[in-house]
Amino acid sequence: MSDPQDPLRLGIDRDLCAGAGMCALTAPEVFDQDDEEGLVVLLHPAPAPEHRAAARLAVGLCPAGAIAVDSTDS
Repeated sequence: MSDPQDPLRLGIDRDLCAGAGMCALTAPEVFDQDDEEGLVVLLHPAPAPEHRAAARLAVGLCPAGAIAVDSTDS
């Protein structure tokens, strides 16, 4: 299991996004939703250490699987 403090890089696929907003509710420092369609907006592809645990949780909560994690730890 990865440590929530491990460096990570996030990516999004707006074509998969269902606009549920779980990401923005769970990690508002990292994700937002656009005003037009309600789709995910990635604010910080490489979240600060204090936001990594919430970002990882948001990835797991996304019902559409629109958020990808690329852990940069070795």
